[in-house]
Amino acid sequence: MSLSDVFTTVNKESEIEYEEKRSIFISRAIRVDSEEEALEYIASIKKEHRDATHNVFAYHINKGIIARYSDDGEPQGTSGMPTLETIRKKGVDNVCVVTTRYFGGILLGAGGLVRAYSHAASLAIEAAEIITYEPYYEYELACGYSEYQKYNSYFSDMGIVIDSTDFAENVTVRFAVKASLASKVEDKIVEIGNARSRLEKKGERYDYR
Repeated sequence: MSLSDVFTTVNKESEIEYEEKRSIFISRAIRVDSEEEALEYIASIKKEHRDATHNVFAYHINKGIIARYSDDGEPQGTSGMPTLETIRKKGVDNVCVVTTRYFGGILLGAGGLVRAYSHAASLAIEAAEIITYEPYYEYELACGYSEYQKYNSYFSDMGIVIDSTDFAENVTVRFAVKASLASKVEDKIVEIGNARSRLEKKGERYDYR
């Protein structure tokens, strides 16, 4: 993955509970950055819900280069693949979804299972908060106090991420800005400081706002 890409994933682990014709579906979504992480997470859920009828899972990592699913005893194609398809439709990556089912005594049929597992996965992903990371450039700005007041107002308007601010003889601000806005911000800093401030690019990273 290069810093020219955007990266959409989930922000936190989630857990939702959904009932369909007396069957209880407990679905969880979490970010994973490797297949090992996904398998460890799945194993932990299976251990926690070892008494469940099924623990269906799917994960999608590195733009789908790694994508796996399991019906875990449900009829083939009714649970694991619909879960994976839901992940894809949501446009998220590096995500693992595990849906635990406690059978309620009423058969749902193939179509009913597809809908139930798809819905449970969708709820879990939404609850995990979909976020999109974008490439950001990191900078260090050294300036006088009078210039700092002007920069501070401009940075707030531009949605720039302030990492730290040190106040000494001069002010040193470490910040990050979307790569797509970097050139504009650089020009504005020169304009505000009348070339008296010192701006140095320090690195790159992903961030979101």
